[in-house]
Amino acid sequence: MYDLRHLQRRNLTKLSSSLVALSLLAIFIVLASSQPANALPAFARKYGLRCSACHESWPMLNYFGQKFKDNGYQIMNDRDAPIWQNPGYWPVTMRMTPIWHRVSVGKVQEDVYSGGSTTPTGATVARLTTQGFDLSGLDFHTGGTLEKNISFYLLPSSDPTGAFHFETVMARLDNVFHTPWLNIKLGKFELDNLLSEKRILTLTGNGGIYQLYHFIPTNDGNIFGQMGDNQLGLEVLGHSWNDRTRYSAALLSSSDGTTQLPYGNAYTGFFTFYTAFDAGKMGVDRVGGYAMIGQAPTTWATQTGPSGSTIIPGSGIGNKNFSREGFYGLFYFGEHADVTVVTQHGEDNAWFGQGYGDFIDGIAPNNNVTGTTLPAGSQNPTWNGVLVEPHFVYSPQLIFLGRFETIRMSQQANGAFGTEASNLGNITTYTVGFRYNPFMTNRAGFAWHNEYNWLHQDGTGPSLGLNSANINTSELLMGFDFDF
Repeated sequence: MYDLRHLQRRNLTKLSSSLVALSLLAIFIVLASSQPANALPAFARKYGLRCSACHESWPMLNYFGQKFKDNGYQIMNDRDAPIWQNPGYWPVTMRMTPIWHRVSVGKVQEDVYSGGSTTPTGATVARLTTQGFDLSGLDFHTGGTLEKNISFYLLPSSDPTGAFHFETVMARLDNVFHTPWLNIKLGKFELDNLLSEKRILTLTGNGGIYQLYHFIPTNDGNIFGQMGDNQLGLEVLGHSWNDRTRYSAALLSSSDGTTQLPYGNAYTGFFTFYTAFDAGKMGVDRVGGYAMIGQAPTTWATQTGPSGSTIIPGSGIGNKNFSREGFYGLFYFGEHADVTVVTQHGEDNAWFGQGYGDFIDGIAPNNNVTGTTLPAGSQNPTWNGVLVEPHFVYSPQLIFLGRFETIRMSQQANGAFGTEASNLGNITTYTVGFRYNPFMTNRAGFAWHNEYNWLHQDGTGPSLGLNSANINTSELLMGFDFDF
């Protein structure tokens, strides 16, 4: 009976997948006859520009769009100042994405019942597949100029349940001392990565982030080095008049963007530099590097109460080092094709490697208090990774995309004890997809999004005595990504 039900579920899954594929084909035929794209909302409404002026494919910026952003959302003419705007203009864009997706997770531990028992008699490892219709969260973008060379950006954002937080809140002084080489930003903002995760073209759970920006070794307690998360701090940045050379230096609270200083008194620095060169008919290519160098707490003061000793939030004093550094490049191959490459070498202090660090989110398995000592032979976990993301922009309406990421541990935290496999936590992931914009006016935008992601990680799945604890996860997603 179990085999029959299992076979029926497999047949239903295949049938539903076939129906979805046929539906996607039908939708593609309908959309293929749509009108050309025009412009992105909000800033497009202000300047009357077409979307292709700033976007290689929405929401990914092109060269002009990056320069507009670097200038503090200014074109550097009279229309920049709010006094010249129509009183009815409000620089707001709302974005949300209804989707259908199918998620398959390999090696989930599952209880086994036998002999009519109502309590588990054992456990097995099975693949869990879920599919259906869903929603993304809501992004509520607003930004622009408060006065000439004073700009702002505000992004309240919710998860799919409607729980809001502030993703971006920043004010910026532009062209200080009348030079583009000095701009100052204060608040919560995206780090100055050449490959922006906030303008990422992918939406799946594992493909919708850059794994390289968020990697944490297995059992590591350091959440503070996640380059893809918006951070709280102060940034100084500058660029040449044509935006072909730029730098940035940011001083950040070591809190991974969490407000109200819950961790302690530690800071992180994030530094970037790139330069561009003309490759003739191929395009303008960019190469540069970045470094994230910081400290974060692992030791906490405690307070004894009726329920025992507890950690005092904000009392972190045992600051330990971590770093992320690498190179990146953006290379064009004519009008339609480009590829971005990002490399990374990462290292965490041995305290993080032993599971000390973020106690608030429950990431760190150990709570370190004053007087704790590390096991003899503990060592710093280190790793190396590379990200390759190619695009083929058939037109501003249609873009095909791919991504390959791999991260390899070069030293485990417990390697000196021989208790961890050398490949524990290694990641390999592939993403492919396309986005089609049937229209985009200066009032609204719409994209038909299709994507597939596959991720493999070594040693992190349940084994139950099996030979391998590796885990594979895949997701197929189709959605309507719209903004207004």
